[in-house]
Amino acid sequence: MIRHVGIRRLVIAVIALACVATGVAITAPFLMSASTVREAVKAEIRAVTGLDPLLRGSVSVSLFPTGRVSFADVSLGDNRTGAPALVAEQVVARLRLFPLLIGRIEISDVSLVRPTIAIVFEADRSSNWSGHIEALAQHLQRESERTGSFSEIRIENGTVVLRNRTNATGETFSHVDFALAWPSISRSFAATGGFVWRDEAITASISFADFAAALAGDRSGLKVRLTGAPFTLAFDGYISHRPTFKMEGTLAADTDSLRDALRWAGQQPPPGGGFGRFALKAQTNVVATTIGFSGAHIELDGNVGDGVLAFDGQQTWQGTLAAEGLDLSPYVSTVRLLNGGEQGWDSKPIVLDGLDGLDLDLRLSAARVNIASAKLGRTAVAVTLHAGRFTIAVGESEAFGGIVKGTLGIAKAAAGSELKAQLQFTNVDLEQCLSDLIGIRRLEGKGNLAFAVESSGDSVYALTKALDGTATLSSRNGAIAGFNVEQLLRRIERRPLSGGGDFRFGKTPYDTLTVKLKITNGIADVEDVHMEGTSVALGLSGSASIPQRELDLRGTASLVSSNSSSASTSSPAFELPFMVQGPWNDPIMLPDPESRIQRSGAAAPLLDALRKHGAPEAVRSVLERFTGTGAARPTPPEAAPTLAGSSAPTEVDPQEQPANPNAAPAAPATPQ
Repeated sequence: MIRHVGIRRLVIAVIALACVATGVAITAPFLMSASTVREAVKAEIRAVTGLDPLLRGSVSVSLFPTGRVSFADVSLGDNRTGAPALVAEQVVARLRLFPLLIGRIEISDVSLVRPTIAIVFEADRSSNWSGHIEALAQHLQRESERTGSFSEIRIENGTVVLRNRTNATGETFSHVDFALAWPSISRSFAATGGFVWRDEAITASISFADFAAALAGDRSGLKVRLTGAPFTLAFDGYISHRPTFKMEGTLAADTDSLRDALRWAGQQPPPGGGFGRFALKAQTNVVATTIGFSGAHIELDGNVGDGVLAFDGQQTWQGTLAAEGLDLSPYVSTVRLLNGGEQGWDSKPIVLDGLDGLDLDLRLSAARVNIASAKLGRTAVAVTLHAGRFTIAVGESEAFGGIVKGTLGIAKAAAGSELKAQLQFTNVDLEQCLSDLIGIRRLEGKGNLAFAVESSGDSVYALTKALDGTATLSSRNGAIAGFNVEQLLRRIERRPLSGGGDFRFGKTPYDTLTVKLKITNGIADVEDVHMEGTSVALGLSGSASIPQRELDLRGTASLVSSNSSSASTSSPAFELPFMVQGPWNDPIMLPDPESRIQRSGAAAPLLDALRKHGAPEAVRSVLERFTGTGAARPTPPEAAPTLAGSSAPTEVDPQEQPANPNAAPAAPATPQ
């Protein structure tokens, strides 16, 4: 019984206390004037932040069911520049309940509703916030005088505007929603929330280990994390800005597409393909506007490299990176030298956007490099980009079974693009090398290749039309594919007029091959082409059209006597002029027809007659000799010689009878 009475009394006491609290809450607004609450809230904001906001609008006080004071049109001016640092449509201060019951105004938290925060940097690196930051830093350092109660400030649907008057650049962050953990109790400061930057939602968190020291410019711990669709960034280290701005710590950044991230940042991505998945982790050291990355670990499109990087704060990147393997295929995937049919040079415009506004000086080394179908070994290159000119200097590369050195550069020009190249290929596989470079698959074996060319044009085809320079090739113990010159010469030596079959088969081995070309406006003139083999020697003259990819060459092929130990000193056993004409990838080799006719015993008189008489008389004369018609002719003193390469009988006068009356008359000789 006593127990039930005690419980009843406790319930009655609680109800009575609640009724008193409710009554106080209801009557308190009538007991406190709006001006009293306004000044009390303003005084507490000033006590906690050290700032003196200008309350220009109306004040609304609501103490039931919760304490709430709203200020309209609040601003935070700047005496130095006159530009307002902050303008808020409304500032809402929520009050603590229990202090309110005894007539005290204590703020629980403050919300800035739809504020616009402007940060304007001047040429001397000061800003319209400099005075406020100094006042806030001095206030936070006076710990003994700090009497503030609230420790949270919220920003709701705000806008932050950054402006740099020196270079007239700026950024705008909209839909800013942040919760600031104010250092009213501890020395740390933290802010978490999100905003929209360039139409992309970004979640962010930032914290200072010692907020007062950070505001004063002294060293303080700093943690930053930004996460969004364009990128993810995290920094953990230290910051100070007295006497010089410095940051040091670990930086990690990554993005699913570096190309898309550059576009999002307002930068023109490099031309071509690639620049997808990217990740960076490095020890970072920032001094003023320069940034250094040491122990950098970089991943790009599956390639992994380690080294150091530096940025001068303007537009120049420098660095040295080493990788075990590099696959550069994505970056050349859109570069097409030939058209879709692989029969001509590509005529699509060359796009070099993205080479302006950035300078690059990068040293790269790798144990393996893949470029489309080309497989390279150890490679060391220097990549530079300056004033829109992109240059690759190959220190040494194990390529095509040999060594490659030289430079290759391309830049924007009035004609579209400008190309300069000086490359040396030493002891390379000629078939693979020439196939990858210009699509020629006619040379087998090892050799040296060098060329120095320059041109300008708006497409690959235009570049070939304006190409100037020189090219040399030398090779030993190889073969020319597609022609068996020795077999052809021996066949024609036996039968000069034997069928006009296709000569594009087999191969011609050689001991030495030398090629020297001079290129002018896309035409490669032969200065010297000489081949020597065990049984065949060959020399060429003429030209080749690089734009049309066609050959127009003439030369002399010789059978070398096997009795001589040296092809260069031996006298030719048989010589035959020839022509090489047609496209690079499928040329036609044609022996000179006049030379073949001259070597034919039956057809040579026809050629001589054509030279001495008019064509009709010459043809008639030769036909009469073969058919025996027409006027009688004296018997020649000697029999006609046997045709070369033929077993036909000697020609006789048609009126003469055979010695053997039973023998059949001789058949007319047939030209070979």
